[in-house]
Amino acid sequence: MSLFSLKGRVAVVTGASSGLGKRFAEVLAKQGADIAIVARRLDRLEEHAKTIEALGVKCLPVKCDATNEEEVVAAVKKIVAHFGKIDILVNNAGIAIGGETENVPGKDFRSVVDVNLNGVFYFAREAGKDMIKNQYGRIINVASMYGQVGNKFTPCLSYHASKGAVINLSRGLAAEWAKHKITVNSLCPGFFDSEMTDAFIETNEFSEFVKNTCCLERTGKPQELDTALIFLAADGSSYITGQPIFVDGGWTAI
Repeated sequence: MSLFSLKGRVAVVTGASSGLGKRFAEVLAKQGADIAIVARRLDRLEEHAKTIEALGVKCLPVKCDATNEEEVVAAVKKIVAHFGKIDILVNNAGIAIGGETENVPGKDFRSVVDVNLNGVFYFAREAGKDMIKNQYGRIINVASMYGQVGNKFTPCLSYHASKGAVINLSRGLAAEWAKHKITVNSLCPGFFDSEMTDAFIETNEFSEFVKNTCCLERTGKPQELDTALIFLAADGSSYITGQPIFVDGGWTAI
């Protein structure tokens, strides 16, 4: 189990004020990592930091808009100054704006790409500078099964495009930074209960869609992402890089 211990490591989780990001921070903390939690809503971060510190690790809440390059630069500098290093980056901040493509305003498409892709790039670039200096790093970019496949349930082209880009951004970074002992992988969830999915995930129509499309015929439970996250963050995954890891109940298998 020492291969999956994160004691002595410093992890950064973006989009950590709610949903999967909030859980990701707790999961890594339970493995012993000190945590920097990043999001726009500082009040939520400060409250969540108390829960994380109760697990016996240090936690730094950092307010930052992932789409603002200057804020990302400042946030990473603050984290490195506080903890002395960054070992693990979980690029989780993301949004979805649906709509039939022929009616989607350009500003909506740009907004999704700005958060889901540009924000991932900004944080990876800045955290990567410290990882290169230390010759060690684990970068986990949260993509989606919808970065691999399309869907007939609800139109969301910008989400598909941005998450597909995250998967290949991860491959490109993996190839470029392998020489620095930095692994870069994309974690690709299926449908999990979160603030982003609450509006439709419990409807009968969606339940039927899942039964007909997913091998396991159900949505994922939050804890079913934990082991994949820990694996990619830990030393035990040192020979895995550039890979999209699908945790989707078999959605992309059929």
